[in-house]
Parts: sequence; structure tokens; C-alpha cells
Amino acid sequence: MIDIKRIKDNPEAVKAGFRAKEVDCDEAVDRILELDAARRAAIAETEAMKAEQNKVSKQIPQLKKAGEDVAPIFARMGELKTAIAANDEKLGTIEAEYRTLMLSLPNLPDPDLTPGGKENNEPLRYYGEPHKFDFEPKHHVDLCTDLGLIDYERGVKLAGSGFWLYKGMGARLEWALLNYFMDCHLADGYEMVMLPHMLEYKCGETAGQFPKFADEVYKIENPTDDRMHFMLPTAETALASLYRDEILPESMLPRKFFAYTPCFRREAGSHRADERGMVRGHQFNKIEMFQYTLPEKSDEAFEELVTKAENLVKGLGFHFRTVKLAAGDCSASMARTYDIEIQIPSMNGYKEVSSVSNARDYQARRGNIRFRREATGKPEFVHTLNGSGLATSRIFPAMVEQNQRADGSIVVPEVLRKYLGGLEVIEKK
Repeated sequence: MIDIKRIKDNPEAVKAGFRAKEVDCDEAVDRILELDAARRAAIAETEAMKAEQNKVSKQIPQLKKAGEDVAPIFARMGELKTAIAANDEKLGTIEAEYRTLMLSLPNLPDPDLTPGGKENNEPLRYYGEPHKFDFEPKHHVDLCTDLGLIDYERGVKLAGSGFWLYKGMGARLEWALLNYFMDCHLADGYEMVMLPHMLEYKCGETAGQFPKFADEVYKIENPTDDRMHFMLPTAETALASLYRDEILPESMLPRKFFAYTPCFRREAGSHRADERGMVRGHQFNKIEMFQYTLPEKSDEAFEELVTKAENLVKGLGFHFRTVKLAAGDCSASMARTYDIEIQIPSMNGYKEVSSVSNARDYQARRGNIRFRREATGKPEFVHTLNGSGLATSRIFPAMVEQNQRADGSIVVPEVLRKYLGGLEVIEKK
């Protein structure tokens, strides 16, 4: 949520920030300013009537004692009571529309981001060299099928299009990736959290995904509970609500977490030939990194998360690039995002395997997450950041394709071998 003071101080700058994100919020901003003024006026009017009510009610005993007629005063008290009730109802309507519009606004992009969409993304650095083959490489679907790592047909049989089934060494290889990621995060001092996979509506609202994207998740109907629940699309949705409606001591920050979860997305891949397999699906595995931090430490935390994601990809031996996203390519909730992109040979280009983002105080305002500043004793909003560390659904096909040999076998990355009993090569049985 955007700070209303920021909107009131410079509405045109706020509108320009949204336009940089390729979102037209001019009418919403103008309406929010109207509603804020109406809300303040209604509150002031109610407070004035209540003050008169209190003043007059104190006079009644004295007037009665003096034998004066108090009927006009009681009539006025009745008028005030009716007017206050009407004003409270009016205020409730104003505040409901105000809150809906405020929740609908995306986060403002950091001022150094290039306006526009993904065509304006900026590669910042490259690591390693693109992989080259001296033979005709296979697609990861064919490699995984030939080696018995993935059963695509039975995945569809069990759950429908956009699902797959790891089996045998494929399941062990997937788990080895997750173990490698988790060991790295533990070594860096991050706390592991195991989260519910089913969340309630407020989690999506705090993370910034609801109400706008409420139809893009898998909703769950429960005949014994009328609250909306949904399958988490990413662990960030849960992690952003850990301290919802709490005030943390300043000494408690930063808080650094990671969590493994399956992620459930209604959106899946296209029917393009280069997206067949497991590049996009309705369910995939991911380790998510998350930080709560002081506002002045926000940029430092962001760079830490980017470095962590880069190091994970380096450890697997991949060539990759780090890309600074243009304002319009950042998600609605984020002020800043860097993507780590690797090459999947069959896709003839780079694909994102980690997004590291800074929400600034946007999620904290939505979830009322604050800390108490030791120097002033006053509460302030924390900053929240997240990053994939990592998702496996693109790492796995990239690993299989880049590490394939002419005979159809796959070389296991060195960092994963200890999780596979020292296995160096996966060969067809």
C-alpha cells in the first residue's frame, strides 16, 4: 500500500511513477484524494457533534436543578444522535471505497528504473560462457524420458495438463537440488521455516496479490468455513504475513528466512514447442528467501539476496546473466527486481530462474507490520524483500540439457553428488 502522505504531497509524481510501470492510475489517485478529504471532513464533523453532545449533557443536571425546561436540550440531543449515526454510515461507505482503491494501487517503482516493459530490461553482468556442443543436443523432455527421470504422461494422467511426475533418479536429483539450496541458506544464517500450503485471504492481500490477482490462484471451498482459502502460489505469500499486525523491537531486525514449498499456479505454459516439458507448470518446487529489515538497510539486504541467488547458480556451473528489470516488468507489489537468467539450450535464449525483489514498505503497510525505533520509541514500517533461492522447474531442464553427453547420459553437477551417494553420471539402464 502506498503512503497517503506521499500521494497528497506530490500526486503528479505518483501518477508518473505508475505510468512508468505502464499502469494508468490517474483517476484512482484523484478519487483517493477526494475520498481522503471527504473522510477527514466527515470525521471532523462527527467529532464536533460529539463534543457538543458531551458539553450539553453536562449542563442537563444543572438546568434541572435550577428548574429550567430541558425538553429543547433533549430534542437537540436526539438530533445530534441521529446526525452522528448518519455521518458514521456515510464515513463507513467512504472508508470502504477508499480502502479498496488504496489496495488496488501497485507499488511505485524505484526512481532509477527505466520506464516501460521488458523490452527495456537491462542486463547488468554475465557469468561464464554459453554452453557449446560438438554433437546434436537433445531436448530435456527426451533426455528425462529416455533416462527415466520424469514421467510426463502419468503426471497428466494424475492431475491433467501442466503437471509431471518425478521418479527414480529424477526424484532424487530434484531433492538433491533442494538440499543443496537449503544447505547454502543455512550456512548463511537464514532460518528455515516450514509453512502451511493452504492460506487464507489476508495473506494474499498483505503480499499484494489480492484483490487484483485473486482469480489467478487455486481457491479451496470448505463447507464448514466461509473464509476464502487458497493454495499458496509462492512461499512469499505466507512469509510476508509472519508478523502481520505486530510491532517488532528494532533489535530483532533483520529477520532472514527461507522456506521450501511446492508452488501452485493456475497460469501455466503456452503451447509453443520451446515451452514443452517442465519450464512452466501448475505445480513446481521452490526455495524462497525472505527478509524483514530496517528501511535504511533495505538496499544492502537487496544486494545480499541477489548475491546469494547468483552464488547458487554459479555453484551448479551455469552460465547466466543478472538483469535489472524495467519498471513495467516488475510485479505489482515490487519497487525493484533483478532476475537471474540462465540458458536452456532448446529454448534458444535466457530464462529466469530467480527473481529478487524489494517491496520497500508496500507489503508492511498492507499487513501493518512495524518495528519500534529505539532512538525515538515510535513505530515505523519495516521493509520486506524476497528472492527465489531457487525454483527447480527451470534449473532441472537447464541442468539436464547443458550437462548431457553425446551418448545421452547426464553429468551430475559436483555440488549435488554428495546427496546422490557420490554418483557422477546418470546413464540409461
